[in-house]
Amino acid sequence: MTTLGDDLPKQMARVRDVLMPQYQSIGPAGGFALALMRASLDRAAKAMAEGDLPAMISAYKELKDYQ
Repeated sequence: MTTLGDDLPKQMARVRDVLMPQYQSIGPAGGFALALMRASLDRAAKAMAEGDLPAMISAYKELKDYQ
């Protein structure tokens, strides 16, 4: 069993290190998705820094949905 404190940083890393490079590699067509991902990562980082549990849960769900 893992915790939100463990899984949220993992999802952030997955989006940043795995998905974003894939979208960058397709060029301008991936720009909109990249902008959405950056905004999601910013919200997740802010929620973690502020210790805002509801925002962290929301950010986790949002990041988890990226494919």
